[in-house]
Amino acid sequence: MDLEQRLEKLGRSLAEREAGHADALAAAGRRAAALHARVATALERFHEAVLTVAPQLEITLGDPRIDDKHLHAVEFELRRGRYRAVVTVKSRGQVTLVGPFREGKTEGPCRSFSFDADGELELALGDFLTEFVEKAATP
Repeated sequence: MDLEQRLEKLGRSLAEREAGHADALAAAGRRAAALHARVATALERFHEAVLTVAPQLEITLGDPRIDDKHLHAVEFELRRGRYRAVVTVKSRGQVTLVGPFREGKTEGPCRSFSFDADGELELALGDFLTEFVEKAATP
């Protein structure tokens, strides 16, 4: 079997395995998109309040994408300078808030919430974003 045939065979096998995760991963993607929109709206308000006076405090919000560490999860990140924070939405029905942390350092702390913990997640998301902005905006 040549290289192309081997990879084609492997691709078919992996596609068959992953087909069983497609619906759950799509649900995680929808949940990540909703959380991303919520964070984007909050950051718009933050930027309106701060950017005319202190443009150096701009926070970058990345687009949702397949998670770097978890094959069956979707993530998006916030960045300012060397500071990062990550929101990971796992297909098993869990949202994890990671950070804030400095780039090149160990990620963490992490807090996880089930999809049905909307009220608790909303409060934690506010704390998470506030902590990130405060750390990232500290000289």
